Amino acid sequence: MAENRGFARPQTTADRTGAAVIDEGLRSYMLRVYNYMAIGLAITGIVAMGTFLMAVDQSAGTMQLTGFGVFLFTSPFKWVIMLAPLGMVFWLAAKVSSMSVSAAQTAFWAFAALMGLSLASIFLVYTQGSIARVFFITAATFGAFSLYGYTTRKDLSGWGSFLFMGLIGIIIASVVNIFLASSMLQFVVSVIGVLIFTGLTAYDTQRIKEMYYAGDDSTVSGRKAIMGALSLYLDFINLFLMLLRLFGGRE
Repeated sequence: MAENRGFARPQTTADRTGAAVIDEGLRSYMLRVYNYMAIGLAITGIVAMGTFLMAVDQSAGTMQLTGFGVFLFTSPFKWVIMLAPLGMVFWLAAKVSSMSVSAAQTAFWAFAALMGLSLASIFLVYTQGSIARVFFITAATFGAFSLYGYTTRKDLSGWGSFLFMGLIGIIIASVVNIFLASSMLQFVVSVIGVLIFTGLTAYDTQRIKEMYYAGDDSTVSGRKAIMGALSLYLDFINLFLMLLRLFGGRE
């Protein structure tokens, strides 16, 4: 009896329908991820600008800190503002699996607001025009690498360990540079940081895409979307800060 070797089973209507449903579900899931990320960025930007306007008096033509600004930027409370987003992101990553989707959303929005409070100080250092310019450069760069991560057939999982080690390296170098205050080291860290966070954007996008499972219920899918949005949000914010150090015009 002849064996049917080397021939694929013909694709049936049911196969095509199932593939279409999965594809539509994946698009919906990824759109949800990007929407969450975009809302988080909007909250961060609004809080950062609002905080800056309350913290600085520009009526005399120069920037003078208000009482709120002195408390926020020069008192020991500034360390709370700097470290609170870091603590909350670890807390959210640990707790999201036991949260409802609405609670996880609220926690993500709260984290984005804290990040905005922390980033308000960039308006004291860089001109508003250069901040806007670098934001659009970041958006274009992020979009290109996220699209690559979504569409490429290349397995990017091997990038994970390399990018993680690079991330640890720039964190250590940044801490060291707090004491050294070396402009050259800051430049090198910023250049390497741009490479790392563009790589992480593509890697995380592919990882988030592969996390999708058509059989997930709405709760599991919602949690995955929020954690995916958090990952891409952090990639965007860090890429923005690295590019700002390279191309931002100082006040």
